[in-house]
Amino acid sequence: MHLCCPAVKDPMVVERSNLLSMMKLSIKVLIQSSLSLGRTLDSEYPPLQQFFVVLEHCLKHGLKVRKTFIGQNKSIWAPLELIEKLCPESADISTSVRDMPGIKTGLGRARAWLHLALMQKKIADYMKELINRRELLGEFYEPGALIMEEEGAVIVGMLVGLNVIDANLCVKGEDLDSQVGVIDFSMYLKDPQATETTQDDSKMTAILDQKHYIEELNRHLSCTVTDLQAKMDSLEKTNSKLIEELTAATDRINALREEQEQLKQENAHILQTSQRKEEVTLQDSQLELETYRQTRQGLDEMYSVVWKQYKEEKRIRQELQKELELQIGLKQEMEVAMKLLEKDTHEKQDTLVALRQQLDQVKNLNLQMFNKAQIIEMYEMIHTIYKPNKHEYLHRRLQNSENVRKNTDESQNELRSEMKGKVNALQKRLTDLDTLRAGLESELSTEKEQRQNLQRELHREQDNSGLQMELLDLRQEKKQLQQLCEEQEQALQEMGLHLSQSKLKMEDFKEVNKALKGHAWLKDDEATRCKQCQKEFSISRRKHHCRNCGDIYCNSCSSNELALPSYPRPVRVCDICHSLLLQRSSIRS
Repeated sequence: MHLCCPAVKDPMVVERSNLLSMMKLSIKVLIQSSLSLGRTLDSEYPPLQQFFVVLEHCLKHGLKVRKTFIGQNKSIWAPLELIEKLCPESADISTSVRDMPGIKTGLGRARAWLHLALMQKKIADYMKELINRRELLGEFYEPGALIMEEEGAVIVGMLVGLNVIDANLCVKGEDLDSQVGVIDFSMYLKDPQATETTQDDSKMTAILDQKHYIEELNRHLSCTVTDLQAKMDSLEKTNSKLIEELTAATDRINALREEQEQLKQENAHILQTSQRKEEVTLQDSQLELETYRQTRQGLDEMYSVVWKQYKEEKRIRQELQKELELQIGLKQEMEVAMKLLEKDTHEKQDTLVALRQQLDQVKNLNLQMFNKAQIIEMYEMIHTIYKPNKHEYLHRRLQNSENVRKNTDESQNELRSEMKGKVNALQKRLTDLDTLRAGLESELSTEKEQRQNLQRELHREQDNSGLQMELLDLRQEKKQLQQLCEEQEQALQEMGLHLSQSKLKMEDFKEVNKALKGHAWLKDDEATRCKQCQKEFSISRRKHHCRNCGDIYCNSCSSNELALPSYPRPVRVCDICHSLLLQRSSIRS
């Protein structure tokens, strides 16, 4: 067999349903009892106390624990503070709760806030604004909290019915921090038939209610008497302080008047000296500007002339460089030609030496042949001497030798003539080469002179670079003059600033004088409302004087403090004077 276990419900859901039912019962009992009672409720009324306890439990349901430096904190005051941002009408309640001296914890502030919201009959509106912004509540509540679910909207709808209740709750006298919120179920478990009583019982309850009402009035009156006595003591103390402050203020006013007169004299003297200095500086600056313009015109003209000269010299230099390159090319060609000519001369000299050697060899051969011929003739003569029969043969041989000799002489003459022609041609060639060499040497000398002239022109151009340096110096002087002009303009601006500051100081002294003469210190009896927000003064909303204009404001409209000329330290001022003084100080800065 399978056992069917019942479904386990979520404990958060059970708690939400129980709290919703308890809130319904508490609101129903509170409305019925208040309608049957027919009078305003006070803080001692049990159903009202139980309603606040149940509402506190509903707001605490699912609340996150917030960690601080002191420890863990779980308070409903943090989500209730959001209502001040969402609904600006609740700002008065929040400020009055924060200003209460007897409340120190967040839980006490939350309880005081709920009491005041119920008295204003706006607790439903405020809770509705809070529940509509659930994305902000996620910071303070768990996802399954009563405020985050539909039960919260139901509770807000039930809170609308509390607007028929009139409640007069005293929050100051009660100890809201240490109260223990325990739900009393006994009043919700009574039989409704037993509650019906007779006319005697109704009369008795009416008498008891009147008695309670008188006791409550008596308690309220005693509280108000103690508050008034404390207020009287504080007023006497403040009055004595104000008298002391007034005497100090009168002394201060007299001292300020003397200082004002001295400052007026000093200011007049400063104005005169500043005007004189300004006139002198203006005249000097105008003269310097005129001189600067004249020098600038002269420098511009010099610059244009020098720039033209520089361009012309640059053009001439480029032309000279081109000519120098051409001359260098010609020189290189001449050197190559000279080398070739030297080579040719060497070759010709070598050929002459070779021809002379050949000539010598031919001469030697001719001498050898001549010697041989003589020897042959001598042999033939000797042979003819020893052989007389051969006379004709010798004669013919002699003729042959003479013919040979003639032929050799002719050949030698021809060779000599040829050699002489060759030698003459070579000498002519040498003379031509010498003339070419002399021409080349003359051309080289002219080229050397041209080169020297070019070097001189280059030196001149380097001297012209000195002109460029002078031009750079002139530009630097021009920049220095521009810097002097800018510095003088800055000095003029600073003089204007000093004048404006002295004028502002004069205006401040005039305003202080007007404030001392014109503004009157308003008495406490003459003001019943705040001058700015027009709200009536009460025990919770006290009167405060503005130390600048002397009018009376509430705490929220005069919560600012500023240092004034008539007071040595920061004092209370109203919002209007605070904004005016801040604007004036920003203009002055």
